Amino acid sequence: MSSGSTVHEAAGGIGCPVPGTSVPAGRAPVTAAVPSVAARPAPEPDVHSPERPAPPPGPTRTPATLAVAGDLLRALAAPVRIAIVLQLRDSARCVHELVDALGVAQPLISQHLRVLKAADVVVGERHGREVMYRLVDEHLAHIVVDAVAHAEEDA
Repeated sequence: MSSGSTVHEAAGGIGCPVPGTSVPAGRAPVTAAVPSVAARPAPEPDVHSPERPAPPPGPTRTPATLAVAGDLLRALAAPVRIAIVLQLRDSARCVHELVDALGVAQPLISQHLRVLKAADVVVGERHGREVMYRLVDEHLAHIVVDAVAHAEEDA
């Protein structure tokens, strides 16, 4: 298209008329075919597919239970802490093993372990000069493994 054209080249080469200009003789104006918002049917509220009935209401939880679950999820909401949980799901490890496996500085590993201990995700047991960290229970590993698997599906 020449530089003196009355049509802008927009996304993907779709021509859009420039306001206040005319189209040269013998040429039809170029416009993009964009569906109107009004042309789309509005979704009907509370309508489920005929193949799947509406699910029954889920069980209610106490505000205290939801607060504890929120605290747990916040404790797991850092990539390094997720990596630590993945390392601990198979066996207990000491700090230097986590440092070597994750390639993260020792002070940072220790800081993240403190957060995980405070949230009752991990527990440390002293063995001589070392503290071996392990998961409190396997439910926590399932949460992290499922979250990672879900993230990998979207990638």
